[in-house]
Amino acid sequence: MSREFRPGEVISYPYLWAWQQQHGETEGGKQRAVCVVVAIRGASDGNTHLALLAITTQPPQAGRAALEIPHIERKRAGLGDLKQSWITVDEYNYDIVERSWYIEPNQDTLGRFSKSFMIKIAGLFAEARGRSSRVNRFD
Repeated sequence: MSREFRPGEVISYPYLWAWQQQHGETEGGKQRAVCVVVAIRGASDGNTHLALLAITTQPPQAGRAALEIPHIERKRAGLGDLKQSWITVDEYNYDIVERSWYIEPNQDTLGRFSKSFMIKIAGLFAEARGRSSRVNRFD
């Protein structure tokens, strides 16, 4: 893989929701914008490990942890055509770039969130980690 992924980048990805996985599905229903919240190069394997958060136009259901994306941040992320959107922080897709079936070499980003907005996202993601669902996408 020739490009580095950085937290805050927004890319297109076939996100698999945890409820879809629980129903036996293995593929995301559609390409959607996702935010790279964690990007770590593994010390033992040299691979790039990503935690990806879904961006959706659907308001969060009761009991879910999500953050509404302000207009200026939607523009920065390349999502300016969406009237409202949220980033879900209580579940994530875990993928390994070099083993991924879903990330293309030299894949372009849609945009990137600001550092201050990413701090909010990362803080909420960290708070939700104990009760969040991880969906592995590299198997």
